[in-house]
Amino acid sequence: MTTHRNLYVGAALALVFAAGIGFGVARLTAPMSQAEVPTEESDAPGDVVNITPEAIKASQIAVAAATSGELGATLPASASVEATPDAEAMLTARVAGTVTRIFKRIGDPVHAGETMTLVESREASAIAADRAVAGARVTLARKQLERERSLLAKGVSPRADYESAQANFAVARADAMRASAAAGAARMAGDGRSVLVASPVSGRVTAASATLGQYVAPETELFRVADPRRLQITASLPPADARRVRPGDRVELTVGEGEVVEGRVRSATGVVDPATRAATVVIDAGQVASQLAPGQLVQARIFASGLARKGGVMVPQEAVQTLGVRTVVFVRTRTGFRAMVVQPGTRSGGLVEIVAGLRAGIPIATTNAFLLKAELEKESAE
Repeated sequence: MTTHRNLYVGAALALVFAAGIGFGVARLTAPMSQAEVPTEESDAPGDVVNITPEAIKASQIAVAAATSGELGATLPASASVEATPDAEAMLTARVAGTVTRIFKRIGDPVHAGETMTLVESREASAIAADRAVAGARVTLARKQLERERSLLAKGVSPRADYESAQANFAVARADAMRASAAAGAARMAGDGRSVLVASPVSGRVTAASATLGQYVAPETELFRVADPRRLQITASLPPADARRVRPGDRVELTVGEGEVVEGRVRSATGVVDPATRAATVVIDAGQVASQLAPGQLVQARIFASGLARKGGVMVPQEAVQTLGVRTVVFVRTRTGFRAMVVQPGTRSGGLVEIVAGLRAGIPIATTNAFLLKAELEKESAE
């Protein structure tokens, strides 16, 4: 009886143990519920790259979070260095005549008001004579006015004569002022037959076309003076791009042998030149103006803020890869990376704006992301 009871107990325990093993096997082999499947692993297997942290480090694949911010367009433009409007002067003869003296040549330093050359002219002689005659008339009119004032005080001369002398003096003085202004405008020299050609700005002589004995007509250019310390850079842009530029936008200028210096947009004319069909943007070189020279050509990259998107997502340009017809970034997962389809937008300064498909803060592969693309393409080919 006892033996039979032991057999029954052993059989019951064996059944319970077998049932437990069967439930465990069924639990392990059954598919995971939707709530248990990680969302980052739910894409097609062909878009997933399984890789260990050690392999990521060995491949030098960098991981960084997608950032939010503003991204403006980069506009390339050819630009030229010029002196500012108040730092360059074109010197001309005010009257027709012959060049008799030259005091400066190309490269010489010049101070504001310094005489560059003398031009002898018949017109200068006439202006000097006119000024002398006008001065003599003022002297005569003043004496007549004083005499009539004295006679009026004594009661000898009527008031009408005094008032007439007073009017004559006013006319003579006005004529003398006119003659003096004409002499000043012509920059009369002290010899009474020459005019001075002087520089209104300080700087250096950048052009000199005057020669001794040369006959020059009025407004003929004889010298050009510029201050190399006060420069500006003008760039020409298509009208559509110029509308995107704002004062204060950052500019990178490539000068010399690849040297890059920074500047800022000072202003944009907003007017299209009818000859070139381009709009002009004025760039301030700031402290680096001393490294430039008037007439120099430079390459400019303008970081235009006119189309900047606020609240957008930015990623490094090397993080964006192409798989067939899809543009993707590789999102970091627990087991490696997953290719996520995105819609790129503006590219500027090594960054790409992501219009759709990615949120800020998600970790993605940046440097050497092309290795992940290559791994996916290899698996697809196999």
